[in-house]
Amino acid sequence: MEFDREVGRVADQAGRTGEQAQERFARAGSVSATAAAPDGAVSVTVNPGGRLRRVSISQAALRGGADAVAQQVMQLAATATRRSGDKVYRALAPVLGPAGEDHLFSLGYEPLPDDELDEDDMSDDRGLR
Repeated sequence: MEFDREVGRVADQAGRTGEQAQERFARAGSVSATAAAPDGAVSVTVNPGGRLRRVSISQAALRGGADAVAQQVMQLAATATRRSGDKVYRALAPVLGPAGEDHLFSLGYEPLPDDELDEDDMSDDRGLR
């Protein structure tokens, strides 16, 4: 009987945590992130974990050569991946607690210092910071 009660309690807690996480993701909006070159000639958008969603390369960027463009795409993808990880972390960490935060860190989702976020990340947080 006590085992069944404990299983029910854990199931209820997991359900509440899932609902809270869904609410936070709904408030956060998209957890994809974009990074762009200072001149805007190259931009990269990724989903959490770094999966590419979009890469934009202008004609001007192509003048620098394929190797330079490839290097810039890789650097921007890494920046966007860190930003996306920050969004996931800030949405989930409050509902998962300290053990959940450790798990998020182990998956590469961690908060970034404000100086590594772009203006869209800073202004589009919908109260999650």
